[in-house]
Amino acid sequence: MNTDNLDTTAPVYTLSVTAKLSGTTVYSIRQYIDKGLLIPFRTKTNRHLFSQVDVKRLKCIRRYLDDMGLNIAGIKAQFALVPCWKIKPCSIEDRSNCEAYDSVTQPCWEVSVKGPACRTVDCRTCAVYKLPEKCGDLKSYLKTFE
Repeated sequence: MNTDNLDTTAPVYTLSVTAKLSGTTVYSIRQYIDKGLLIPFRTKTNRHLFSQVDVKRLKCIRRYLDDMGLNIAGIKAQFALVPCWKIKPCSIEDRSNCEAYDSVTQPCWEVSVKGPACRTVDCRTCAVYKLPEKCGDLKSYLKTFE
């Protein structure tokens, strides 16, 4: 099967399948959702569904916790410091109307006031949210935007 054209953000996995694929407990996944590290898709019946990006994100979170010694607050702070305006370019005017530009505690997908470029975008499909697909040396990856 050719997987090149598959949408990695499509919500296809249930909570239990996601837990197995990511090697993360269901309880931990729920914690990460509550803490804003993960944005699941919600069905009409309020069930969570997850994508391939979410599975990679969970593996990345586990790596930050287990290998790098970060806690949940540290991971969230790291995501909050990502310069989203470089990854998803926006004007200086847009930045001035967006809480993510100044926030050091909330990642861009969690802020309540977004700039015009992001107001209508599903954060689950945004390149900034998909960063853990490159879960290695985040600093080196971000240098490519300079």
